[in-house]
Amino acid sequence: MRFSFWTGNSHPWAEILETCQHAESTGWDGIWLADHFLPFAGEPTEPYHEAWGTIGGLAALVPRVRIGTMVTGNTYRYPAVLAKMVASIDHVSGGRIVLGLGSGWMESEHRAYGIPFGTAGQRLDMLEEACEVIKSLYTREISNFSGRYYNLVDAPLEPKPLQDPLPLLIGGGGEKRTLAIAARWADEWNVWGTPEVLAHKGSVLEGHCERVGRDPAEISRSAVALLFLSTDESWLARIRENPIDRPTIIGTPEQVTEIIAAYREVGVDEIVIPDFNLGPAARRRETMDLFIEQVAPAFR
Repeated sequence: MRFSFWTGNSHPWAEILETCQHAESTGWDGIWLADHFLPFAGEPTEPYHEAWGTIGGLAALVPRVRIGTMVTGNTYRYPAVLAKMVASIDHVSGGRIVLGLGSGWMESEHRAYGIPFGTAGQRLDMLEEACEVIKSLYTREISNFSGRYYNLVDAPLEPKPLQDPLPLLIGGGGEKRTLAIAARWADEWNVWGTPEVLAHKGSVLEGHCERVGRDPAEISRSAVALLFLSTDESWLARIRENPIDRPTIIGTPEQVTEIIAAYREVGVDEIVIPDFNLGPAARRRETMDLFIEQVAPAFR
């Protein structure tokens, strides 16, 4: 299994870089960033770094690990321009970039920046067209495409990404449309969830794969959950007393190892740990180290 760290865009750049370099040097496999222009929690005026500019810096300064978005909002950039950006950053990284892509959901930043939001159905239609546009640009010398939302006319894209293919990750768990799009276009798929959620959503994904004639084993699966890891049982008991509105992994190293084993049993290839709840930098690193030293070795 792979274990990856999701750094917060709200931290100062120096802190983001230091934490990501620490993750790389201690054995984590990947770095992920959210693609938003405003914080999705807290005050909208708080500092918040743009994802792809930040990834370009990390690509040059953090070696070895995969780096990607969890996930890029498709509505924010024309897909041909996004494809060009990501291909260039893949060269900067030496071939380690993952393009995470989703339909976009945060209405407040669309409104703030004058980006059309549309309906959920329209955004999913746009996502499906964008996947075809990006895949075409990465695999063909010249691309032509005529869709409802996007058009290409004799469009080249050079240089191609170093990776062939550059992984396209589709994020989301919508069972009718999002998982159908993933079944057709994704190299990787991600969703927030417990092992039970991943088992159910994975079976839905497999059904869509069957309908389009694709081997579901071609799609790598990853899960996101908040991590509460400690050797202090009394602290863990207090965490368990309060309901948390996101999927969580809570326990001692031994207990968390059992939970990760359950994810592996349902076919999860990568666990992504956000830093949202991990506190200031020093405490964040302590939790990261405890996980990578006492949990991850059981799955490598």
